[in-house]
Amino acid sequence: MALNISKDILYAGVEDRDIDLFEGQYPVPDGITYNSYIIRDQQTAVMDAVDGRFAGEWLEGVMEHLDGTAPDYMVVHHMEPDHSAGLELFLDHFPETKIVTGAQGLKMAQNLFKKDLSGRAVVVKEGDTLCLGTHTLRFFGAPMVHWPEVLVSYEESEKVLFSADAFGRFGPFEWDDDWACEAARYYFGIVGKFGVQVQALLKKLSGLEIAAVCPLHGPVITGKHIAECVGLYNKWSSYEPERNGVVIAYASVYGATKALAEELAALLESKGQPKIEVFDLARDDTTEALEGAFRSSKLVLASPTINGDVFPAVRDYIQDLAAHNYQKRFVALIESGIWAPASAKRMAELLGGCKELTFAENPVKMLGRPDVAVRAQLEKQADELVSR
Repeated sequence: MALNISKDILYAGVEDRDIDLFEGQYPVPDGITYNSYIIRDQQTAVMDAVDGRFAGEWLEGVMEHLDGTAPDYMVVHHMEPDHSAGLELFLDHFPETKIVTGAQGLKMAQNLFKKDLSGRAVVVKEGDTLCLGTHTLRFFGAPMVHWPEVLVSYEESEKVLFSADAFGRFGPFEWDDDWACEAARYYFGIVGKFGVQVQALLKKLSGLEIAAVCPLHGPVITGKHIAECVGLYNKWSSYEPERNGVVIAYASVYGATKALAEELAALLESKGQPKIEVFDLARDDTTEALEGAFRSSKLVLASPTINGDVFPAVRDYIQDLAAHNYQKRFVALIESGIWAPASAKRMAELLGGCKELTFAENPVKMLGRPDVAVRAQLEKQADELVSR
């Protein structure tokens, strides 16, 4: 794939349409890109490599852009293998090219490739610059967004931000106005735990005039979309709900809990709740359920009691929420069982480490199947959810 970001900044990444699970856990039905860029000037810099499965294809594309000349620098913002695995082939092919990265990035590269790269490394830190001629890169540390070695760089003449994994997205390179959907699933699954660190990076970048954002996954962001995307990142990393919505996440053994979850969704819709999502945690994509819980203001967890505990798929989901710093939300609980429902207490315990959760005053306990008494509880819970 070839695309000019500008006259002097070129796109040299690749699209992966064959992958089924990104990082072995996130379904990517529309694939994903591994983005690489080239800055051509008096000195030439290649910005990041790609996944090792595409190293040869990517290197051929880079060489075409370079018209047979060797680049002066390889700038590495992030050493995760989906970007750095192609680096080894590149460095072997261009033995005179300097690698520009941070101190931690250099250590990681040497751990990955089992080579001493210190003799050809330019180690940069916060505020350092690299002049290529008319283009100058200024570096900012972005630790834990989402690895400890991450750097971002800002090209001062064209006002282009190379943002590493920040502002990335699952799916193709082409921009579409539904950027937020796959960007949110990407953010909450991969970066979401590190909201404090994302806030620190946004603060560093707040004084910059940015004409384009070039992430390592997904489309380049330009124009009015930059402010929109930065605004979403600010909201997401502050753990503030993006919308007045309810996510109902359930599992069901024989169908009774499923019926109750669906009945609650219908009740909420009839009462005017604007955004309702229902997920069967044993069957649906739980990364979408995770995204939904973070984007919406309210969450309902519904679980049958299994061996005196929570249904495994619900337990795994709650643990995933907690691991990603779920907080500042309103949570309602539904438990079911035939003789001794106990899952509500366990769900609350599993959420115990999450900050600033408010629990509904009207939990629902179902014995067997829904009946008049259970539906009365459900009505109260629905009213409480809508009123929040």
